[in-house]
This record gives sequence, C-alpha cells and structure tokens, in this order.
Amino acid sequence: MNVNKIREDFIVLNRKVNGNKLVYLDSAATSLKPKQVLDAEKKYYETSCANIHRGVHEMSQEASIEYEKSHSVVANFINADKEEVIFTKNTTESLNLLMYSLSNGNFFKKGDKIVTSDLEHHSNIIPWQYLEKKLGIKLEFVKLTNNFEIDLEDFEKKSKGAKLVSISGASNTVSTHTNLKEIEKITHENNALLCVDGAQLVPHETFDFKKSNIDFLAFSGHKMLAPTGIGCMIGKKKLLSEMEPFLFGGDMITDVQKHSATWNNLPSKFEAGTPNIAASYGMNAAIKYLEKLGMNNVKKH
Repeated sequence: MNVNKIREDFIVLNRKVNGNKLVYLDSAATSLKPKQVLDAEKKYYETSCANIHRGVHEMSQEASIEYEKSHSVVANFINADKEEVIFTKNTTESLNLLMYSLSNGNFFKKGDKIVTSDLEHHSNIIPWQYLEKKLGIKLEFVKLTNNFEIDLEDFEKKSKGAKLVSISGASNTVSTHTNLKEIEKITHENNALLCVDGAQLVPHETFDFKKSNIDFLAFSGHKMLAPTGIGCMIGKKKLLSEMEPFLFGGDMITDVQKHSATWNNLPSKFEAGTPNIAASYGMNAAIKYLEKLGMNNVKKH
C-alpha cells in the first residue's frame, strides 16, 4: 500500500496541532474517515434527503434503494445473506439488541449460563450482567493465558452447559486474536449459541460469516472508516426469524391494529424508526475503499 497516497484521502490529517502535523494513533477507538466516505454522506443530504420506505417521490425512492444496497454491500463484505444484516448504531447497540431480543423471547431462564472472557470490552459484559441481576443468569468468565489469549482449556471447562457464549474476536488493548475456529467447535458441541464481538476484527481482516459458522457477529462502522452512528448485528436467518424485536415502531411493522401488530420481514423487523440513512451511504463508500485497498493488505499493514 502507498501510505503517502492513502494519507491524501484523509483531509483531517492536514490539521496542525500546536503547529505540528497531526499524527493519529487512536484508530482502535474510532478510525478517521477518507474523503470518499465524507462525499458519500454529503451526497445523501445534498441530493436525496428524504425518509426511506415511506415515500413514493423520487428522493425517497433513491434513498431507499441506496439504504437497501448498503445491506447487500455489508453482506458481500462478510459473506452473509442480506436478510442477516441488521443495522444498529454500533457494536454496543448490537450486543444489547441480542441480549434484549433473546430475553424478550424467553430464551433464558433462571440458572442458565452465559460465558464470556477476561478479554472483553465492557459492552460485552454489562448486557450479560444485566441478565444476571434481572433473571438470575449465571455469568462465567474464561481466564487468559500469560500471552493474553483465551485459555481454551478453561473455556472448554466453563462452557459446558452454557446457553450462550459471547466472546471478542480480537482485542483493542492487547492485540490478541481469539481462536474462533476452536471456540465455535466447542460451543456448538455444547449446543450453545455463539456471538462474536467483531469490533476490532472485521475492520482489519477478511471475515467470512458463513464459513466461521458463528451465530451472531457484532461490529461498528466507525472503526472501519465509515461514519459514526452505524453498526451491524449479523445473525443466522433462522435464529433472527425466531427472535423477538426489542425496539418497536416505524419500519419494523407491516400492519397495525388497535390491539395487535405484525412484524416486518428481516432485517426490517429489528430496524425500528428512521435509521441513520446518511451513514449507510458512508458505510457503502467505506467498504468500497477497504476492498480497493485489499483486506489482506490491510491485515499485513
């Protein structure tokens, strides 16, 4: 990769800090955005600034098409079906969506076990702590090895009898990668569901949702050159179809009566209200930018 050429796409790097050229070392918190992403988001506001799925006029149709297209772009990027791509605000909301939807559907009962690890961001701890307090779930933490990797021996022991395993695919503090192949194998042998926090994984290397055979994948656009305010919960279609939504109103409904309502098809069922339409334009542009760079090149760099 021609790093100097790439830097030209990031306008913010022209900024001076105390008279010095900006050096940005905080990409694990949020990545900078190239001008291609800024232009895409600006295009929505300048040319198609309308709500989606609820207007027959030209601007609404344009925005709706682009918003739908963004689901396909994400799906192709991680090898999932379009219906399996749910847009959220970020990884945190994705994990909360999973927690509320599973608990709303009575998936958990008192005494069930959820397994996570000492590697986790608190967004992958607090939702499960909430169920620990609310439902009496047993929350287990897998310890780490001296190399800050998930201890597979401890995982195999603690995951027995688990209902859900929710684990980080890569760490933004100690940089280790989880052995997801082995984690998936053990988890499914125990008949548990597997959720992966991919916030630091998806932006940095090729990830294949179908091949990985995990059940849920959460990640954020803002860590992969896209705007803030857009993220994804990817879930196996069968599981998402069986789950209850936890946000209600807007596009997640197909029919409303005074005392009943019918939920929309996937992924709209989980996308209540007006979404961050402009950010979906930016997400498209960010993924195109990463694909042009080549994810193998990104990982190597």
